[in-house]
Amino acid sequence: MATSRSAGPEPTGEPVRPGVLRWLWYAMGGGLPERHRSWVLHDTTTASWGWRHVLRAAVQMAVPIALVLLLVPGPFWIRGMTALGGLLLGLIFSFAYMTETTENRVKKAGYPVGTAQTVRDRAQAGRDAEQTAKRRAAADKRAARYRERQGR
Repeated sequence: MATSRSAGPEPTGEPVRPGVLRWLWYAMGGGLPERHRSWVLHDTTTASWGWRHVLRAAVQMAVPIALVLLLVPGPFWIRGMTALGGLLLGLIFSFAYMTETTENRVKKAGYPVGTAQTVRDRAQAGRDAEQTAKRRAAADKRAARYRERQGR
């Protein structure tokens, strides 16, 4: 069966950010239309992908927490502590399955499994090479100053 989606890890075109309602649907686990495909890859691979994941997890947990705070009978402090415990437990599970969750989002957008991790690894390698070059240049500069002071 042929599909119009490319299988490569490279985003096609400029990322198109979804509107608020579509983003809420996406945050709750829903898929986005084809035009948002490159944005999904960007969302799951940018330098702030971990924080974005935490924000999506918080949005998912907001509904049950609000229901506990508003509908469960009893003193508010008990409801609040219950909600806090649920939030902490939810965040632990969210952190534990962070890479799998982001890979699933990328897969829903039509990319092969492993694409998000591959893109993040490439970006990290580029940042590492850049940092190494900066450190090497700084070390060379310090060595030149030292040689100059020593009169060599």
